[in-house]
Amino acid sequence: MIEIKNLTFGYNKHRNIVENMTLNIKEGYVHGLLGKNGTGKTTLLSLISGLLFAEKGEINVDNFTPKERKVDFLSEIFFLPEEFDEIRIRIDSYVKVNAAFYPRFSYTDFKQYLEEFEISDCHQKLSKLSYGTKKKVFIAFGLATHAKYLFFDEPTNGLDIPSKVQFRKIILKAMADNQTIIISTHQVRDLHNLIDNIIIMDKANILMNASVGNITEKLWFGLKDKCESDVVLYEEENVGGKMIVAQNTTSSESNLDIELLFNAAFQSRDKFNELFNNLKQ
Repeated sequence: MIEIKNLTFGYNKHRNIVENMTLNIKEGYVHGLLGKNGTGKTTLLSLISGLLFAEKGEINVDNFTPKERKVDFLSEIFFLPEEFDEIRIRIDSYVKVNAAFYPRFSYTDFKQYLEEFEISDCHQKLSKLSYGTKKKVFIAFGLATHAKYLFFDEPTNGLDIPSKVQFRKIILKAMADNQTIIISTHQVRDLHNLIDNIIIMDKANILMNASVGNITEKLWFGLKDKCESDVVLYEEENVGGKMIVAQNTTSSESNLDIELLFNAAFQSRDKFNELFNNLKQ
């Protein structure tokens, strides 16, 4: 489990990217980390991974303190950033060098994930690959590490539509019960049918941290003319009519719409805080 308590971090003394944040991230789930540009999603993942060091507060990952960067901790963390430096070696050479840091790395699984992404030649130089193909190589490598914590920052950027579908399938197939996956993205539609829990960052802190089940228990998503609730939190015009997010006062069932949820959270911050702020994960 990842436990964060009273965490504060800023790149300069004039503005904190994360301020007095407290957050628990439960293991064994796929978490969607959402937020507007500049809200600190990448910073938070870097802090948890031990790539940045907080000025105040605590981070505990299975009794490890990330900033200590102990070997046993690092071998259980894989972080794929949105952008990466140019790597001029071949795919197989990259794997040979980096797989040694992960004691459960599986070459068989890595090759299988590459094949599912339609990449058959491991002798290609990474520097010669397109951005999307490099992303697929690193996603396949990350999953093959079988690290307990996998963090993906905008993993579907650069992927075409079939590859995005394949990404979701591979994640669901590859994930083990004791793993925790956090996917930070603006491509909220790419997370449908993939995530178990949603974390929304806003104003250097957490606006919402709730499971999909808790969200659909408290909120209703759908067409306005089919809603029985009189507590509408957000609405927008759609081809099929006016789509809304409403408080679920009648315990009705509906399907989560992550894009509607995201927009509603920022329009109705106070109500979201009331509904979800004290929710224990």
